[in-house]
Amino acid sequence: MKRTLVELISAKRDGLKLGTDEIKRLIASLLDGSLADYQMAAFLMAVFFRGLDDEETVALTQAMLESGQVLDLSDVRGVKVDKHSTGGVGDKVSICLAPLVAACGVPVPMVSGRGLGHTGGTLDKLEAIPGFRTDLDVSDFSRIVRDVGTCMIGQTKEIAPADKRIYALRDVTATVESVPLIVASILSKKLAEGIDALVLDVKVGRGAFMKTEAQARVLAEALVRVGTRAGKKVSALLTNMNAPLGEAVGNANETREALEILHGRGPADLRECTLLLGAEMLVLGGKAADANEARTELLAAIADGSAVAVMEKMVTAQHGDARVVRDPSLLKMAPVEVAIEAPREGFVTAVDALEMGLSAVALGAGRTRTDQAVDPAVGISVLAKPGARVGKGDELARVIAHSKEAAAPIVERVRAAFALGDEAPPAQPLLLSRIG
Repeated sequence: MKRTLVELISAKRDGLKLGTDEIKRLIASLLDGSLADYQMAAFLMAVFFRGLDDEETVALTQAMLESGQVLDLSDVRGVKVDKHSTGGVGDKVSICLAPLVAACGVPVPMVSGRGLGHTGGTLDKLEAIPGFRTDLDVSDFSRIVRDVGTCMIGQTKEIAPADKRIYALRDVTATVESVPLIVASILSKKLAEGIDALVLDVKVGRGAFMKTEAQARVLAEALVRVGTRAGKKVSALLTNMNAPLGEAVGNANETREALEILHGRGPADLRECTLLLGAEMLVLGGKAADANEARTELLAAIADGSAVAVMEKMVTAQHGDARVVRDPSLLKMAPVEVAIEAPREGFVTAVDALEMGLSAVALGAGRTRTDQAVDPAVGISVLAKPGARVGKGDELARVIAHSKEAAAPIVERVRAAFALGDEAPPAQPLLLSRIG
């Protein structure tokens, strides 16, 4: 006998398994109005406490995916690969990774998000480029991926609309942290891009949503399992997010730093994270036999300028000023920089990524509500990372603001994010684990 919508909610509340057709009916009913938001909220809370098995999670992912348009990129030659990060502080990898991988012959269709809370958003950083548009329609998106090799846009109303509705409910009902709901949300959007493979960067640590490696592993394994069952090639890297990635935290300054990577410059940790993820993408895309061969190809694309050339083409295609690609200093920053000096000599034992991210938000570089604007010109430069030896008076960081008055309340927060000691801390690897 066909169960009613209320019976489906109560079944999950009691820990019973739902069928694929039943989950599809729940999602369809949400969209056509026959299931009220408060009923979906009850279902989400039931899932939060009772969970979903892999079959149910695949069904939820598929139903959310099919709630909107699934892009047809069949006219784009090659294995199409995207990357998704679970979010961190200073994580501007997508901006340099997509054109770099595309320069090596792997198409990268990328639908990205905006910053919320302490983590930054790729779209906000890209829009620091004068004229750059992330609100393209799906036909332009497909054309640019075909002609350039990569395109980076925001989620359109045609892509996984059920996810938008459900995420808004999760955000206000304390159900964001549910692993099966996270998996379905991420994969429904990513699979709607028309990709063949996906590399996941699951961040771990103080500045990440997953604070421990055990938590991150549970999420990464679920994403790989469900993505694979959905017919895609999927792998995941667990990477360290106890300290900010790179030096720049903000928007325009992070975009500058990502562009520096394409020129063979930039911070070592950002460069390494980009190469690790890029190697995974080339292997899944069939352009390299293993990670070592892939790394060689990526470094060659930086050295011969082809990665920069792809980035210029993408920025031009998305209506941006491509001059900033050759000269990242053209990206305007706020005029005042306030230095934060070490109060004593010693070693930097920790840089609190969460506090650094919250400080950037307080400065205006991030948002706490989705309807807030960000200031692309303000930010923070993290000049001393864990393990660095500093003398008294050496610069630990700089706060970039429009005035000393605006910087003043942020300076103490940034200073407090640094811990100094007499001995160097144990080295923390960037790559913690690989899954898939």
